[in-house]
Amino acid sequence: MKDIFWFVLAAVLEIAGCFAFWQWARQERSAWWLLPGLALLAAFAWALTRVDVAHAGRAYAIYGGIYIAASLLWLWAVEGRRPDGWDLGGAAICIAGALVILYAPRN
Repeated sequence: MKDIFWFVLAAVLEIAGCFAFWQWARQERSAWWLLPGLALLAAFAWALTRVDVAHAGRAYAIYGGIYIAASLLWLWAVEGRRPDGWDLGGAAICIAGALVILYAPRN
């Protein structure tokens, strides 16, 4: 469960950091948005190194599924756009894949 916490925290930090850049580049907000964006992205990278997975590539693969689900929650909670059935079905498939990779028995 500790790993799930770190993956979820990493996703929130990355999405928030990228959102800050989105605000600057796409919504024509102040360049000051870049400072918290950079800090959040650095925190994301640190959080992802806290997971107890031996190989970076496997950690990234697991994280991908978590990131997709977290992005849809962000879409709903922050941007006010409710995910549709296709979004939810796709996210469920990704989460299932991430959990298989995370909990697969390995030597």
